[in-house]
Amino acid sequence: MCMCLSLAMTSELVNSWRPIRRNEKTVSRVPANPKIYHIVHVDNLASIVADGFLWSDAEMVQRQGVGTTIGMSKIKARRLNELSLSCHPGLRVGHCAPFYFCSRSVMLFMIHKRNEELTYKGGQEPIVHLEADMRTTIDWAEANGRRWAFTLSNAGARYFEDRSDLARLADINWDSVRARQWAGAAKEGKQAEFLLEQSFPWHLVERIGVHSQPIVPRVAAAMHGAAHRPALEIRSDWYY
Repeated sequence: MCMCLSLAMTSELVNSWRPIRRNEKTVSRVPANPKIYHIVHVDNLASIVADGFLWSDAEMVQRQGVGTTIGMSKIKARRLNELSLSCHPGLRVGHCAPFYFCSRSVMLFMIHKRNEELTYKGGQEPIVHLEADMRTTIDWAEANGRRWAFTLSNAGARYFEDRSDLARLADINWDSVRARQWAGAAKEGKQAEFLLEQSFPWHLVERIGVHSQPIVPRVAAAMHGAAHRPALEIRSDWYY
């Protein structure tokens, strides 16, 4: 269900798919224009809008006390200090702004269930989805000298594969990414990530999805006076 709250609504997500064949076998279908999603507590939105950027964890370490942290501190530390991208030697995962290829992520499920490993216990209702277009983002990155990559699974795990070649998008398990019921191998594939070096520009956010009406005025207040105001929608289907 979608309740539109802006006269300048973006069009529905692209639903046209093109089959990709590799080694003479049909693999998981790649979307023509993949969308990418970052989840953030609504408390953090005003600072993102004011700065004009969504910062990597490496940058956020310098901004202690700003907003509400929803991730796992142990995993954040690993991404900052241990995990690097093979396609960009020397670039740590934690030095990139992270996105999923889907809403309703595994991380959001853990937030919803108030997983014991999370310090944050406020549930999914105050969590906001920021949606952007992957190809538009890559165009911006390459024009501005920013490295980018995508992973085939959770970039916070001890082992993951990464790519920086759009011709390899079929390596992502898109069936898992799209799955609404997941377990086992599907869980790993659903956690594929898009990573952008250092920060993500606010003006590339195309749409904001929220859980329910009570969050709407908080998002609107955070964007008050901003030059860029993405479409704002209640997207209960993006939540658990």
